[in-house]
Amino acid sequence: MTIRVAVAGTGYFAQFHYDGWRRIRDVDVVGAASLDPDSLRATAERFGIGRTFDDAARMLDEVRPDLLDIAAPPAAHRPLLEAAAARGIDVICQKPLGGDLETARAMVEVAEAAGITFVVHENFRFQPWHREARELIDQGALGDLYGIGFRLRPGDGQGPDAYLARQPYFQTMARFLVHETAIHLIDVFRFLMGEVSGVYARLRRLNPAIRGEDAGLIVFDFANGAAGVFDGNRLVDHPADDTRLTMGEMWVEGSAGYLRLDGFGRLFRKPHGASERPHPYVWQATGFAGDSVHLLQTHVVRHLRDGTPLENSGRAYLRNLEIEEAVYGSAGAGGRLSL
Repeated sequence: MTIRVAVAGTGYFAQFHYDGWRRIRDVDVVGAASLDPDSLRATAERFGIGRTFDDAARMLDEVRPDLLDIAAPPAAHRPLLEAAAARGIDVICQKPLGGDLETARAMVEVAEAAGITFVVHENFRFQPWHREARELIDQGALGDLYGIGFRLRPGDGQGPDAYLARQPYFQTMARFLVHETAIHLIDVFRFLMGEVSGVYARLRRLNPAIRGEDAGLIVFDFANGAAGVFDGNRLVDHPADDTRLTMGEMWVEGSAGYLRLDGFGRLFRKPHGASERPHPYVWQATGFAGDSVHLLQTHVVRHLRDGTPLENSGRAYLRNLEIEEAVYGSAGAGGRLSL
């Protein structure tokens, strides 16, 4: 069974989408759409895409894909989803989903009313170090979970030219650190620790060249009694060959010891009362962040083809956006908010 995929978008991150799809067996990218003719032409040449369009709806009518991959900016998410839903075409859509919680909820309703599969492209939980951490937790290697911490330090946010070379729209986002970046870790925290029951946040803007916040601390309470801390600062870097590989460093702690992630994608495990040692595991240094885009796409293909359980459905993903709203609400009110 070959799954026919059409992609809407040819921006910076879309390159990882096209690369990931072409490496999955029995997946055929049958079309690409963009309003930017130069990037569309370059993308088609680079990835060998035969048909290109300046109108996504026309693309859907002419190539009749099984799946539409929305890799376009948030303002285009809802109309693209509605076009696919009207034609009975399944959808995977990049985050930030729809740009805001209200739009995201409306998109989920549209998809469910049409009976299509709707997935959010949230690839951080598919990064191999996070999958390995989940495996160890499931095996009981960390015991009863006490807490999780992540220090986000990509180091790309200093000076007047911050973000301009790769994603210049970062400078104008009214909500930046949490809405664009920490949302990934909200999903990872839920993936590893369970449901969030409360948040406390303090957010700051350090670079005057950008509009939104670029540093902040968020404290999470989890329903199982564990706690979490996200400490984000986009101006500071961390030890790594590529500071965007892991984006920072993580600790997961429990009654049986802790697991530590460094900026090189290495995991270290320390059983309680023993010494810390490297934890060997296998991952691929290709694509984006351990090939996480490709791994997510493979997960979706397996669901469509074999009916395997699906992570990050549109409905399930709404919880991440509700937590995001609570984070901004807490920062504005200066106190803890329950969820």
